[in-house]
Amino acid sequence: MVKKTLRVLLAALMILAGVSHFRTPHPFVRIVPSYLPAPLALVYISGLFECLGGLGLLIPRLRKAAGLGLIALYFAVFPANVHMAMNNLSLGDTPVEPWLLWLRLPLQAVLIAWAYWVSQERATTR
Repeated sequence: MVKKTLRVLLAALMILAGVSHFRTPHPFVRIVPSYLPAPLALVYISGLFECLGGLGLLIPRLRKAAGLGLIALYFAVFPANVHMAMNNLSLGDTPVEPWLLWLRLPLQAVLIAWAYWVSQERATTR
């Protein structure tokens, strides 16, 4: 029951985050490192994959692939999170304490573990 609840919660968070990339992309564009091309396109692409990953977690046949896809996405967006921390950037108009931006980086590991755990089926014993 806990796993199912956490799966649905992660799916909802990913879908909401993905939709926000389309509704208000500019805060996300701001944190894309300058060495990456086409920041707006990257924001839309990451938003699309957040939505797809979230939806995939809810579909048993797609769950494992969705979990692995979300893990890949978390690795892919990590440079933006580092850029955000190094340059003291916030997603909104309200400044964020720099230590919170740095504290956010280990959250990626939590998200990776979370996505992996909720996307794996329990092994059956013989």
